[in-house]
Amino acid sequence: MTSVDGFKLLAEAHDYLRAVVLGVPQDAWANPTPCTEWTVRQVLNHARLDQQALILQIVDTSPSGDPFEPADALDADPVGQLDEVLAAATAAWASAGPDAEAVPTPFGPIPAWQGAGAAALDAAVHAWDIARATGQELPLSNDLAEGLQVIADLFVDFIRDNFHKFEPALPAPEGAGAAQKLLAFTGRDPGWTPAG
Repeated sequence: MTSVDGFKLLAEAHDYLRAVVLGVPQDAWANPTPCTEWTVRQVLNHARLDQQALILQIVDTSPSGDPFEPADALDADPVGQLDEVLAAATAAWASAGPDAEAVPTPFGPIPAWQGAGAAALDAAVHAWDIARATGQELPLSNDLAEGLQVIADLFVDFIRDNFHKFEPALPAPEGAGAAQKLLAFTGRDPGWTPAG
């Protein structure tokens, strides 16, 4: 039994990512992001492709590109394209079922709540990246971050050590809330701004 509901986290993180993408101004897609080598377009494409990669062994289909070499281009309808990916990811995790103890993933077989939680973590931190990069007042909530920290504790160091896909953890600011702590743990500066 776990203290977090990975499926609930996934729904909340997907809602957060969609809200942020809906709010991107048309002139902000090329902005720099906390993912220092990627534009907003690339972070969105990476987030999309990660959702696909995490379910590829459930649905037996590959992502439409390389998550770690995301295209610096947009579909004509980025929100519609994102909606399709999020719906497919949600359906794939639902097909596994929340009580499944060994769902095939790129990390190996793991409980479904952990897999859904990993997808939630990815969606939420990249939603924050895009929100910060485009000047949106849509912070990662402390409530969502508290649940995601449980997931981060399971996966982030493993991914960082084996795949080098997270920057080293940063010290959280003094008096940091759950969201700032989570962002710092994933190698992000919680105070990042495009100018800084």
